[in-house]
Amino acid sequence: YEHYYPKDKKEIPKANNDKSGSKVYFLMFAEKKSGDHGNFQDIFNKKYKNLISPFILIAFVILGMLSDTGDQKQLWYAMSVDYAILPGMAFIGHIYGKVITLFYMALVVGGRSSTPEWKQVLGVFHKLSISIPSQPPAFVNEYLLQVSFQEFKNKLLEPGLVDHIVVINKTVAKVYVKSSPSNTNQTNDEIIQGPMDGTPAKGNGSQYKYYFNIGSIDSFEEKLEGAQEALGIDPHNYIPVTYASEVNLFQELMSFGLVILLLAAPFLIRRKLSGGLGGGSAGTGSRGIFNIGKAPITKLDKNAKNKVFFKDVAGCDEAKQEIMEFVHFLKNPKKYEELGAKIPKGALLVGPPGTGKTLLAKATAGESNVPFLSISGSDFMEMFVGVGPARVRSLFQEARQCAPSIVFVDEIDAIGRARGRGGFSGGNDERESTLNQLLVEMDGFGTTSGVVILAGTNRPDILDKALLRPGRFDRQITIDKPDIKGRDQIFQIYLSKLKLDQEPSFYSQRLAALTPGFAGADIANVCNEAALIAARGESTLITMEHFEAAIDRVIGGLEKKNRASIFSNVISKLERRTVAYHEAGHAVAGWFLEHAEPLLKVTIVPRGTAALGFAQYVPNENLLMTKEQLFDMTCMTLGGRAAEQVLLGKISTGAQNDLEKVTKMTYAQVAVYGFSDKVGLLSFPQREEALEMTKPYSSKTAAIIDNEVREWVGKAYDRTVQLIEEHKEHIAKMAEQLLEKEVLHQEDLVTLLGERPFKSSEPTNYDRFKQGFQAEDGETKNTPEGKISIVTRDAT
Repeated sequence: YEHYYPKDKKEIPKANNDKSGSKVYFLMFAEKKSGDHGNFQDIFNKKYKNLISPFILIAFVILGMLSDTGDQKQLWYAMSVDYAILPGMAFIGHIYGKVITLFYMALVVGGRSSTPEWKQVLGVFHKLSISIPSQPPAFVNEYLLQVSFQEFKNKLLEPGLVDHIVVINKTVAKVYVKSSPSNTNQTNDEIIQGPMDGTPAKGNGSQYKYYFNIGSIDSFEEKLEGAQEALGIDPHNYIPVTYASEVNLFQELMSFGLVILLLAAPFLIRRKLSGGLGGGSAGTGSRGIFNIGKAPITKLDKNAKNKVFFKDVAGCDEAKQEIMEFVHFLKNPKKYEELGAKIPKGALLVGPPGTGKTLLAKATAGESNVPFLSISGSDFMEMFVGVGPARVRSLFQEARQCAPSIVFVDEIDAIGRARGRGGFSGGNDERESTLNQLLVEMDGFGTTSGVVILAGTNRPDILDKALLRPGRFDRQITIDKPDIKGRDQIFQIYLSKLKLDQEPSFYSQRLAALTPGFAGADIANVCNEAALIAARGESTLITMEHFEAAIDRVIGGLEKKNRASIFSNVISKLERRTVAYHEAGHAVAGWFLEHAEPLLKVTIVPRGTAALGFAQYVPNENLLMTKEQLFDMTCMTLGGRAAEQVLLGKISTGAQNDLEKVTKMTYAQVAVYGFSDKVGLLSFPQREEALEMTKPYSSKTAAIIDNEVREWVGKAYDRTVQLIEEHKEHIAKMAEQLLEKEVLHQEDLVTLLGERPFKSSEPTNYDRFKQGFQAEDGETKNTPEGKISIVTRDAT
């Protein structure tokens, strides 16, 4: 406040003809004594800050353009705003300008910068921003108050307040006001006042400055001379006018900086957009512009963190052994070259989804200690023509530059589909061009060694034959769903990361027997679901109950609450009773059939979108199935429909899923497995590749197959009805127990039905689930999964 309104005020006496009496008006001085604390700020603003601010602005903008991360860009741009733009808000007041600057920096930059290093930089910057005064530059203070020529004539020239005029650069006229005006006829309300610049003015005691724009020198001189003549001023006392040229350093540097930015912008944009991995060139000429032709590669070098090793991969020992040979080739190539062997060009990892193909490739990258370049097959395809082949060239160029290296193409069937399929543009479409380029890069003229290609797919049958030939993909490594030993190993890996109430081996053996047909991804999901269920129930340890609930969640879907208080919202009492008898029929039929799978539990709790209840079995992992086994399984599947007919006297749509399974199973026996005497030893497997307009057999043979299937299903149903008739009482008791408890385990079935009359000569998966692995069971009894479903589920 004292800076703008100092205590030293100059009184100007009023003329005698003033009507208001003894009024005074003041002129504010900018002079300061040598001991005044403001001199340092004034000198700093005039001599230093005006020189530094342009360079700071240019430097911050360039650093922002060159920065790689969003936080760094935001930091540099915000600093440029603070040091070069926001100080201009000192027109409002330099205190407000400083507050706005610090508020902007604290909220916009400090609040969004996540790394500790940048927060430290911000802390230092805030200290500097507080210590350096945020006053307007001198060129801003220099032009204090703009007036029109008419105001200049009436309020400055006529009262005799003007000392002299300086014309700057032939465009602006500066008006210097006398410190002691000769004419004081104006009142205090009429004088023109404005803020001072904080420095003593030059001239004959002149202190006050105004300015106005002039159209041209001749026009200005003519109007000024005419105004003085009109006021009757003696020509010898005309206001002296001088002409000067001034260079505003700030404006000049700003203009120069903008020119530099405009010239440098194309080169900076080209560098940012065409730069490849590690800032290198894409190597594809004009295709590097806009990063279109550059392959979006994920590169892992030998110093990468969070590596995956072979010890982290389980359940696929044979595939792991095959892939380890590639690692040995890359680590010790001389050992094989001395024997005349060549390093295989590539390997194709084939298997169902979730079996660990990508995980095995990551382990290869971690073990090989060579650069690993990963890309998805869909990343090659874009809307622009020629992008796919360009990205293939870019990928292999990068791989050769860092050879020896490994390239992994995930889901290669996106571009490796056999040519001539699935397209209406002949052989000239983008996907086929990409495939042709891939074939050339893998094994063509000009190719070099040192690059091993791995690829993953779950549809090897649709790949182009040229892609699968030796010299490109020399090996096909099959990764099937794990057997019981493999599941045990996978469970041990995931269970070691959980907080259990028993040793991981205790759970891994039992859960491996409980989850036949599960892939590695399914097992990981089960472990995660069990941890979530335990946390939801406020448990400190994960128990077998949580794992069983997790398996039910993965197999059957989300549980729908069916308690007595709210069951009417899900299923009516009559439907609930029908479901109970239906599931009891499944359980009793399977209990008294020799070749049926051991029953684990039966429930009438609705799950998922269709299942109103289901019976869960623990199937053995058999490679072969006999005719008698399949017939017993057909009868067990029909047990629900038979129980409805015998005990309730009416049938429902709840057996839809059962009938679908029975139909598919029986058609396979008659038309595929050759079990029918009428059809003979013929096999007509159903093809899944495309819709067939014609069948591979005549209509007469089709009629024989249909009649045979209908006859077999009829025999199985009659046998099942007879079995249900014999055990009506057991089914009724079990249904009542289901209506009361909703879930029955095998222990409950033993109480209701007695011990199962059939004993297996070898340990079953149910025995392993209850007792773990036996020592003698580790020799041979681990076979791949059979083709029979894990769960018999009933759809509405």
